[in-house]
Amino acid sequence: MSTPYSRFTPLGLCFLLAALSLVGLVLSAWFWVPALIFGALGFVGIFDLIQTRRAVLRNYPILGHMRYMFESIRPEIRQYLIESDQDEEPFSRELRTIVYQRAKNVEDKRPFGTRMRVYDSGYQWLTHSVRPKHITDTNFRVTIGGPDCKQPYSASIYNISAMSFGALSSNAIEALNRGAKAGKFAHDTGEGGISRYHRTGGGDLIYEVGSGYFGCRDAAGAFSPEKFAETAADPQVKMIEIKLSQGAKPGHGGMLPAAKISPEIAEARGVPMGVDCISPASHSAFSTPLEMMQFIAQLRELSGGKPVGFKLCIGHRREFMCMVKAMLETGITPDFIVVDGKEGGTGAAPLEFANHMGMPLVEGLTFAHNTLRGAGLRERIKIGASGKLVTAFDIARVLALGADWANSARGFMFAIGCIQAQACHTNRCPVGVATQDKMRARALVVPDKAERVANFHGNTMKALAEMTGAAGLEHPGGFLPHHFLMREKDGEMVVADEVYPYMPEGFLLREDDERFGYLKRWRRARAAAFEPIDSGV
Repeated sequence: MSTPYSRFTPLGLCFLLAALSLVGLVLSAWFWVPALIFGALGFVGIFDLIQTRRAVLRNYPILGHMRYMFESIRPEIRQYLIESDQDEEPFSRELRTIVYQRAKNVEDKRPFGTRMRVYDSGYQWLTHSVRPKHITDTNFRVTIGGPDCKQPYSASIYNISAMSFGALSSNAIEALNRGAKAGKFAHDTGEGGISRYHRTGGGDLIYEVGSGYFGCRDAAGAFSPEKFAETAADPQVKMIEIKLSQGAKPGHGGMLPAAKISPEIAEARGVPMGVDCISPASHSAFSTPLEMMQFIAQLRELSGGKPVGFKLCIGHRREFMCMVKAMLETGITPDFIVVDGKEGGTGAAPLEFANHMGMPLVEGLTFAHNTLRGAGLRERIKIGASGKLVTAFDIARVLALGADWANSARGFMFAIGCIQAQACHTNRCPVGVATQDKMRARALVVPDKAERVANFHGNTMKALAEMTGAAGLEHPGGFLPHHFLMREKDGEMVVADEVYPYMPEGFLLREDDERFGYLKRWRRARAAAFEPIDSGV
């Protein structure tokens, strides 16, 4: 029978074995080894008893360290030994594997049929035609630029989403940009500015302007028109994207401590060394929908007429309608809008924000698309979609729901070697992707990973072409909600346009369609302010 103090047995054994080892020195000098090992463990146990931070170690000296060891490797144990191919933590092994295979240009086919439960609620599928098409040109493009744009951009329908230098290593940024150049698609800079590593590859850039105005700020951190014009004049910069919010932590600012600001980060962001770098939660260059439209027009003029748009995760739906009303009132429209789903990723986010703030992509995209249709502006404004889009089916689905193109961050991270270690916030990324540790970053070999980025994009476009042709279409832009079916909780299948229909053109202006609460919010939205006319969201 165990005693109340049996938990201290390992500590006592360590000292006993250390003492016996010292006695054994009369027989052999090799007994120094166990004497040192057990003696060191004994002193660790004594420290465990007197420390005041961890109750487990005070009650279970030495033995308690096993708890912390297993806790530290729990994600790896789960990922490699326990989770199934379909468990999303947050990306399933099946999804990660398809990216790795396409990036390495190896066989990506699967034998023996699907492993998905096709009769469970939530299962989705694409309808196909008995007269499929054969598509040879997989370089699918979309032209972005409204009537006020002087330099429209012909973009791929699949591009690298926003990831800043600082969040990602120099080698990761350079590999992504070189891959974008080789594959003829765009690379969003993230809000951290344009670094030298973005420029090295020569790939097309989408310059993201966040609330910190990195790369276009004055000494006080306010927007600088002169610096913006200088940055936007770079021929590599094809579009300018104003970041209002991101899906992983919408409505949340950020701060990069002074200790983490390297000379290269300071150069890219235009911030001084030795000072904390603040990204406010909201912009200082505008505070109302009308001012926001004027800011868009200002950026378009300062950039020489390049496409200017904004990115947001939909929150208060009325606030988005305020922006649309400001577009109608001023006649100023963005060239594009990127809708970021709350399932989007980040290096680090508060748990409550990651789990419970922001609208998922499907609902956010559908709402933005239908609001623009209702205001008669959809033809002037292109829509991008971002949020866990790594397969051809993912891209086809968002195109059907109203997007003109798709962005992916983590898909391209997997392509350059990310293993989903989820250590992005620790600076100890095991594969050199999300770190500023130069020794860790050197593990990522730029030429090899750049090739994988281009391979992943190209093979995904080929898969999308095959799905498009199977559906009897000539271009992925032809996908509509009725091409997709889903199974509801009662086991019945439903066509997607019954759940996510395209609302009639101009219905908000005519106020003739009361479905889904659009009109209720439209009547409460105003162009002059983001605050509502009355209470509610």
